[in-house]
Amino acid sequence: MVKKIQINKKGSKVAFTHAALIFACIITFIPIAATVFVSFKEDSDIFRIPPNYFPCDTSDSAFNPSACRWTLEGYKRVINPTLDDEALLGFRLLGNMFRVYLPNSLLYSVSTSFFVMLLSSLGGFAVSRFDFKLKDALMAALMAVTGVPYMINAMGLYQIAVNMRKTIPFWDDRFFLVLVYCGFFIPIGVWITRGFFDAIPRELEEAAIIDGTTRLGALFRITMPLALPGMMSVFLLTFVSVWNEFIVAYLLVAKNEYKPAMFGLYEFLSQNVIRIQVLAVACILIALPIVLLFLFTRKTFFRAVAEGAVKG
Repeated sequence: MVKKIQINKKGSKVAFTHAALIFACIITFIPIAATVFVSFKEDSDIFRIPPNYFPCDTSDSAFNPSACRWTLEGYKRVINPTLDDEALLGFRLLGNMFRVYLPNSLLYSVSTSFFVMLLSSLGGFAVSRFDFKLKDALMAALMAVTGVPYMINAMGLYQIAVNMRKTIPFWDDRFFLVLVYCGFFIPIGVWITRGFFDAIPRELEEAAIIDGTTRLGALFRITMPLALPGMMSVFLLTFVSVWNEFIVAYLLVAKNEYKPAMFGLYEFLSQNVIRIQVLAVACILIALPIVLLFLFTRKTFFRAVAEGAVKG
């Protein structure tokens, strides 16, 4: 009897957990679905009172699939496809979001994430494997740096960028922006990778050194492949943070053709206050690369989170 009661309690707990997760997923997907629906609507259907979620109503029916008024006007305005016989596919995408802002964000995010992952791994390995004076103080300082808000450093960095732009003829704001982002994210990356390196036995590296490789060779051939989940988590977290960042890029990059996608969204917001579907399309295009990235790397990311929790 007691065993049956315990089984019933366990089943009730599992059912409650599933119900809570389903409810959380529904709440999370409501704004996403609303944005997608708005991107395919006309102005008259967006501002209707009371609102209609599906623009498929008629004077005789509340929902008629054959009368749906979906439109691609928002996508056409953002992507701006233009016929061109010289293009590879017979057309070009002339919208600034596709032609300028998204490629810039991709450049900043990929380059920053790669350098942060590499340098954080080297720093985390050094802190994990070597003992030196003030190591604990250094790690505490790195943690303290991660808590400093962007805006505290933004004005000083802006002044540096202005002075460098005036002094150095070949100065490139894009390189400076990547350098600044690396400075922001390397400290937390060192903390993350250090935890993964601490969990890898030193005996593996010592065996590789005995077999004839160098310490650096043991790092790249033995230790780093084992710490790959942690390195990938640093890459993904940095990529998402840089992709969504706006203030620093807005201040430090002078030319609009070098600015990232978040600035493009700000530009659409100033030009299309009334055209809500255009803003919805711009938001979808900005969010889509992040969604695809996590779809293809979710196993590695969740593995890193699980291993980090166990090691912590």
